[in-house]
Amino acid sequence: MASVGLPGSDLDDEQVRRGQRMPRSQRRAQILDAAQQVFVESGYHLAVMDEIAERAGVSKPVLYQHFPSKLELYLALIDAFTDEMLGLLRDALAATNDNKARVMATIATYFEYVSQEGGSYRLIFESDLRNEPEVSSRLEGFSVACAAAMAEVISADTSLSAEDAHLLGMALTGMAQIAARDWLAQGGPVPREEAAAVVGQLAWRGLGGFPKRGREGRPAAAG
Repeated sequence: MASVGLPGSDLDDEQVRRGQRMPRSQRRAQILDAAQQVFVESGYHLAVMDEIAERAGVSKPVLYQHFPSKLELYLALIDAFTDEMLGLLRDALAATNDNKARVMATIATYFEYVSQEGGSYRLIFESDLRNEPEVSSRLEGFSVACAAAMAEVISADTSLSAEDAHLLGMALTGMAQIAARDWLAQGGPVPREEAAAVVGQLAWRGLGGFPKRGREGRPAAAG
């Protein structure tokens, strides 16, 4: 019978047997890092748990203690990366009250994210498992949340309806994502900051054409 950690212990069974003291949370992070490498390189369907376990430096039983299936491991990465990206987007929007600067910072966030080492953006923007309901629901929810963050700012600054603001939010985030991915795929033909600024300027010129909201919540007077 396999030994188990003490009640409340943060160690997994094999660590206890080997006398290792790596916290369970640290081991989990180690597995996720290895899984990210394998999923980015091979895609979900060609990734195998044996290779993930080997790269993480754990046995398969330990891997399955943390993640009972390949899908659960993939979903954990999706959750981590979408939370990270959404947090970066919200930070960009909250960093200033100047709406032009907000738009430019939002676009720049997408370019910065796709430039990160590790290719985490591939799992949320280019997943090969979108037909899996649990994956598609997470990715759709992520897209809606990004659009909602933009729509909140748009609604506060214009006389547009909530529905129109949502459409614009979705359009802006979609444009930023696609442009950033294409820029990266082309090998970064211009500096990242320049590329983000060009797309940001396009986005701002488009938004600038909508009537501003006055101080009392009414459209501001023209001119």
